[in-house]
Amino acid sequence: MFNKIIKRGGRKGQRAEGAEPAQRSAAPLSSSGGAGAPAPVTVNHASRASAPSPSSPTSPHAAPSAFSVNPASHPSPPLLEPLPLLRDVAGADRPGLLLRKLRLVAALFDFSDSLKHPREKEAKRQALLELVDYVQAPSPAANANAPVRLPENVQETLVAAISANIFRPLPPALHESAAAIDPGAAPDDEEEPYLDPAWPHLQLVYELLLRYVVSPETDTKVAKRYVDHAFVLRLLDLFDSEDPREREYLKTVLHRIYGKFMVHRPFIRKAINNVFYRFIFETERHNGIGELLEILGSIINGFALPMKEEHKLFLSRALIPLHKPKSVAIYHQQLSYCIVQFVEKDYKLAYTVIRGLLKYWPITNCQKELLFLGELEEVLEATQPAEFQRCMVPLFKQIGRCLNSSHFQVAERALFLWNNDHIVSLIAQNRSVIFPIIFEALERNIQSHWNQAVHGLTANVRKMFLDMDSELFEQCQQQYIEKQARAKEMAEQRESAWRQLEAAAGDDMVLVN
Repeated sequence: MFNKIIKRGGRKGQRAEGAEPAQRSAAPLSSSGGAGAPAPVTVNHASRASAPSPSSPTSPHAAPSAFSVNPASHPSPPLLEPLPLLRDVAGADRPGLLLRKLRLVAALFDFSDSLKHPREKEAKRQALLELVDYVQAPSPAANANAPVRLPENVQETLVAAISANIFRPLPPALHESAAAIDPGAAPDDEEEPYLDPAWPHLQLVYELLLRYVVSPETDTKVAKRYVDHAFVLRLLDLFDSEDPREREYLKTVLHRIYGKFMVHRPFIRKAINNVFYRFIFETERHNGIGELLEILGSIINGFALPMKEEHKLFLSRALIPLHKPKSVAIYHQQLSYCIVQFVEKDYKLAYTVIRGLLKYWPITNCQKELLFLGELEEVLEATQPAEFQRCMVPLFKQIGRCLNSSHFQVAERALFLWNNDHIVSLIAQNRSVIFPIIFEALERNIQSHWNQAVHGLTANVRKMFLDMDSELFEQCQQQYIEKQARAKEMAEQRESAWRQLEAAAGDDMVLVN
């Protein structure tokens, strides 16, 4: 028994003497205190290479480790050394305690198993809650001798700890997992979104980032060194997360970064453009297009007039082509808002938008047609007569095709355009051009459309035309009758020609199926 105690004490003393500060802070902790044991907790300081880590042995201000292993002899997961609360320490000691808590926050855990290291996870959660409260707390009364609440080295470690938590490989998308199992399987649009099991902790990390960005204590001249272009790009990559809760936080954080860091604004717009280009022309799959468009809707609303050429190119090269992908219904509401914002800012862009809609108008997708018709009505409401005249001929040819659609909802939605007073006034000003284009489609609906509701709406529009200009209506009607007569005559001539050919061929004619 005495020999066992001596040996155990020797091993313990040897371990204490051989441990170096860098190993305590960077190496994985052993679960049992012995050499070669698996490492359940990884501490990642993620400091930038340009600045020495406060815990590095070469640093003159080396801070103590954020946690230590419990010296209990029985096997157990590592226990975290309790740290005092920030409000319980003197102001001069607070930066050092902040660094220790931030190193604790940088520790990564496996949240897919709730039974692994519950104490460590709870300690990290409490540290995050305290840091969020500290960052968002109002500054005390002005005091020349009071220390800075967020010194530069604390801000660097804060951003590094946040980066260690949120910048991670995203799990495979649902369609990718299904394709790996069955390459021929069709994607299921009704699949439940993936919810990250680590979200309770990730939410606190995002909240900490948000409070840091909006805090009046955050000096952009200092913070832009750490919230830099690389940080923004990695933040944009996370918008492809399948967890809608994470995308909602990302949307808020990126919007706040855009508002506070004016130096990053052109880069953020360009980076979002690149996300759209890749989605439109390469993948046609991305989970965060709607959230990015929401951010852009607010950005577009703040554009100054006259509008820069850069913004007009963004409209024609990125926003309008976003109507092309099959999944446009997912983000169409946000896209339509951005498009209408452009037209309301500069009415001359209405022509560009309407021609773009006609270019990407769906042919066989009726649900997509309904979306286009709704967006078209909103654009026309902001369109001035001069721009309307430039595109009215191709526009009403397309509307005429929609009126004759066998899908009754498409025909109804097209007829509802005449319920808008501004659109009716534009039509009335240019009725001599529009009536002849649209009249034939109305007559076809009256004569042969299968849906009674479409019949009733068509009759109302037809009566509106008659009341607007009865003389022009009679001319269009006469032209339609003559056109129908000519078409009937040509059909009879073709039939007669075929009968003559059959008679001339007689029994020698060979019929080919």
